[in-house]
Amino acid sequence: MLGIAEAAEAIGFRSVGVKVTLEKLLEQAPLPCILHWGQNHFVVLYGIKRSKTILSRQRLKETWGGKRPTVELDSYIDKSVDQDQVGENVIERSADSSVMFRVADPGRGLITYTLDEFEKLWLSNQKKGSSEGLALLLEPTARFDTEEGEEETGLQFKQLFGFIWRYKRLVLQLALGMVVGSMLSLLFPFLTQSVVDVGINTQNLSFIYIILIAQFALLFGSATVDFLRSWILLHISTRLNLTILSEFLSKLMRLPVSFFDVKKFGDIMQRIGDHQRIEAFLTNQTLGVLFSFVNLFVFGLVLAYYHLSIFLVAIGFSVLYGVWVILFLKQRRVLDTKRFAVSSRNQSQIVQLIHGMQDIKLSGAETQKRWEWERTQASLFKWNVKSLAFSQYQQAGALLINQSKNIAITFLAAKGVLDGQITLGAMMSIQYILGQFNAPIEQMITFLQHMQDAQISLERLNEVHSLPDEEPASEAKRKEWDANLDIRISNLSYTYPGAGNDPVLRNVNLTIPHGKTTAIVGTSGSGKTTLLKLLLRFYEIQSGSISLGTTVKQKDFVIDNSTLADQSSPIGTELDLKHISHRAWRQQCGVVMQEGFLFSDSIARNIAVNDEVIDQDRLYHAANVANIHQFIESLPLGYHTRIGAEGSGISQGQKQRILIARSVYKNPQLLLFDEATNSLDANNEAIIIKNLEEFFKGRTVVVVAHRLSTVKHANQIVVLEKGEIVEIGTHAQLIDKKGKYFELVSNQLELGT
Repeated sequence: MLGIAEAAEAIGFRSVGVKVTLEKLLEQAPLPCILHWGQNHFVVLYGIKRSKTILSRQRLKETWGGKRPTVELDSYIDKSVDQDQVGENVIERSADSSVMFRVADPGRGLITYTLDEFEKLWLSNQKKGSSEGLALLLEPTARFDTEEGEEETGLQFKQLFGFIWRYKRLVLQLALGMVVGSMLSLLFPFLTQSVVDVGINTQNLSFIYIILIAQFALLFGSATVDFLRSWILLHISTRLNLTILSEFLSKLMRLPVSFFDVKKFGDIMQRIGDHQRIEAFLTNQTLGVLFSFVNLFVFGLVLAYYHLSIFLVAIGFSVLYGVWVILFLKQRRVLDTKRFAVSSRNQSQIVQLIHGMQDIKLSGAETQKRWEWERTQASLFKWNVKSLAFSQYQQAGALLINQSKNIAITFLAAKGVLDGQITLGAMMSIQYILGQFNAPIEQMITFLQHMQDAQISLERLNEVHSLPDEEPASEAKRKEWDANLDIRISNLSYTYPGAGNDPVLRNVNLTIPHGKTTAIVGTSGSGKTTLLKLLLRFYEIQSGSISLGTTVKQKDFVIDNSTLADQSSPIGTELDLKHISHRAWRQQCGVVMQEGFLFSDSIARNIAVNDEVIDQDRLYHAANVANIHQFIESLPLGYHTRIGAEGSGISQGQKQRILIARSVYKNPQLLLFDEATNSLDANNEAIIIKNLEEFFKGRTVVVVAHRLSTVKHANQIVVLEKGEIVEIGTHAQLIDKKGKYFELVSNQLELGT
């Protein structure tokens, strides 16, 4: 199922694997979906013909004594059984096959199954008395409509509106509610006029009571319509919100790791926060402005019916108000860009203050760090001042226009009463109508501003969406290869992006033999970790190559630096690493980096990160190899003990052992350890190294370390200095040579020369 999900997401679907009951599948699953069928293959469920009658399985047993009726069941079904009262029992539809499941089976074609047939083939797991089945739910994203070879443009309003239209039944219900709400509101001015012109003029109190009751009824109706409209909007907006945010996170996960080296945390979080503005615009604002158009049209007609001159004045001032607001849109964009930059910096600082509090206190830098944060707050204050001043200028002009309109209309209405053109009741109705007429105008003007905000937010999200994927779907790359090949690094050079940076690696030539352990040593800044990250394909190679191939090895490693590149010679065809899928390559790599991360989850989940269902035997084996099984078992909840984000609640050494267990659990062909034991005491390190020696057999291992105990048993030791290989050999060979490696060991052991 994971393979199907990956293939689906590669062509633009969003997927989620679930284990659900039949009841939830019927009520909540979007169709078509993929089901695990008969415990041996997958099918597509593309349609369900539903019955209108519902009966719980338990109720069927009570009714028929556990036996299947031989007559039509519909006539015997107790209609009082409510679906919500059925509980966790699987819903049983009528036994006359009124619920039919349309399934596309790759082995048998298009087939229709009855409820009993469907249950037997799909339901497989028992949980709390209910049977569950496995399903893969799919929904198309914006990438689904992108043609092969076409540049990805990210999210567009057209696509997002198309997503909303998938819920056209809800949208039509919403539109109907808007029309009904407008019709109900339309009656209020006529009722108000009748109270004044009929009830008061004729002093008919009974008539006034009737009108008041009618107004309360209309008020209740309008409130009900608004209540239902809010629920429908919540459903649509939640789904849209999930679509936008899920697509953005999916894109982040497809980007190369180098993206996160240069992007600030606050910048990414601000972009994620921008999705709320898009969602609010597409649901509340867009659907609200449709409601405003209906109200504007209806109350405009009524206002024109009462007094044409007043209607023309209202329209004229409203157009002037709209032009006034549009004049400020350009400056609003500039201010929003500044707000984004300052807010991004503020969010990054807050996160650093919280996560770095220990080091801040140890460094005595509380005051300086607080001052840095306060300077950012000063920048935010300046932005708020500019934003407020800008808003006040706009609001002052808007207030002048709107109040002028109200004064002019009041004058015209009063004059109309004096001239006998309208009644006093009509004048009061005009004031009510004017309020209802102004509200849509305000909503439409606000809509323009929110549309600009949403457009800016969409542009920011699309700045990320437009970046090339680490592994473009259009490029077919190998996902399988011969695991017994050596890793060959040829003429490799790398410089971190940025002006004036010196090369971190220079013309590196190295063979990492399969099934052997290669240790990389050197002073800080010599390029050891960078080389590991290039092997993991975190960065794109700028010069040279890394490939897999078979080599003819000499009996001893060459120690003379002038002939390092000739230590082995390739035979056969080499497979360049760039032709292998990033994901497939990393799945075969067990890695412990210096900055390894522990998730806020159970210890078991932190070890078996990549498994939905944890293999207990592998879990215990990995923990034993990392010498942490006994510690975990001593905890009250054992492997279910939750540990905080970044390993809070455990020591650094325990964190490092969990990371080692994680790499062992993957059972990879290639292991890369970057100072994997530097936080361990000598006893733990000795036990783990002994355990790892057994685990390393038949696997390719690359170890970056400073400790002699970690590297001295390696099959070859590579010494890096300022990005260049200066020595290669075994521990004994390099000690005899008394070169750079001997100097590093001597300094560590304080032996001197």
